[in-house]
Amino acid sequence: MKTHPHPPGTAETSEHALPVQSEQRIVSSSHLVSEKSPELSEFEFGLIIAAHAFNRWLIRCMGAAGVKDLAPMDVLVLHHINHRQTEKRLADVCFVLNVEDTHVVSYSVKKLTGMGFVTSTKRGKEAFLSTTPEGQDLCMRYRDVREACLLPGFSGTGDENRQLSEIARLLRTLSGRYDQAARAASSY
Repeated sequence: MKTHPHPPGTAETSEHALPVQSEQRIVSSSHLVSEKSPELSEFEFGLIIAAHAFNRWLIRCMGAAGVKDLAPMDVLVLHHINHRQTEKRLADVCFVLNVEDTHVVSYSVKKLTGMGFVTSTKRGKEAFLSTTPEGQDLCMRYRDVREACLLPGFSGTGDENRQLSEIARLLRTLSGRYDQAARAASSY
């Protein structure tokens, strides 16, 4: 495999210079840019900064809703347990949130239970999780803050909503590719 000392889209002064692309790619790690798909590195950088922005948002929105001691995973777990007001098992929460390490979700559940937002009911060997009235109220306060602070940045037009839906579909598809690659890397 031929490697280049400079990533695609950059200039070099030797006779083996790569062509300079008319569009500058915004990436976090130029050494990961692949000739096969330089756009993938651009996408990954967008995903990185979006993930950090989203995590900040989760924490600050929850803080504005009245609880400042929750990590992003805690917020996600609380909202999923509250989803449709149905009981969930730990495995269900892990599956939906695509969290492989059940200890991460279990820690959040214990924290939320200790704060009085989640309750656990044991039936046989299974524990079923649900939100308490306080947890449900917190989720609704979060929703109010979300509506007031995040939604004004969106037009709500059909075109914008279709674009968001297409992006969501693409992210789900790509998560499958990354999961498959992670399994392959485990045995590489």
